Amino acid sequence: FRCAQGCRYLTTIQIKMGTKEQKDLLEHIDLQHVECLNEDSNKPFDNVLKQGYREDAGLHLESDTDEQILLNIPFLQVVKLHSMVIQGLDPEKAPKVVKMFSNRPSLGFSDAADEVAQQEFEFTEEEISSGKPIQLKFVKFQHVRNISIFVESNQGDEETTVINKIQLIGSTVETTNMKELKKVG
Repeated sequence: FRCAQGCRYLTTIQIKMGTKEQKDLLEHIDLQHVECLNEDSNKPFDNVLKQGYREDAGLHLESDTDEQILLNIPFLQVVKLHSMVIQGLDPEKAPKVVKMFSNRPSLGFSDAADEVAQQEFEFTEEEISSGKPIQLKFVKFQHVRNISIFVESNQGDEETTVINKIQLIGSTVETTNMKELKKVG
């Protein structure tokens, strides 16, 4: 199944293929340092990222003063992003144009709007409501310490944007713990 830009929706079987199993990276997200710009304080990002919350259709993230949202998500360790789920159940307020940037922890709205993203999506109502994983350009997301998700517009040009779920899927990058190295000789 392909989205309008040719991105591939994945089944659970496809996510498990490859040399290393791809998994939900929630436990590797530094939730205390996630930054969400232009969120309604009564409908925060926790509702779409945290396990249990993101499965509850009654909870969601909503923008505050206009339709744009910018989520800066740091990881506790380096990861490789394989795919993501972004879901909006409100047909008019669900995200339409979404840009993804890697390793830009202090990205702001003007930078996100003006710069070329590692990957950009323009979702249809059907695609954004499906909740199916969308394959990312894997080579662009190999050594990720931070991912920024910029929602530029929504489906119905409404005043606010509503997101019901975000899930990042991938694997951790094995690194050497320098403290465990011992001097020889």
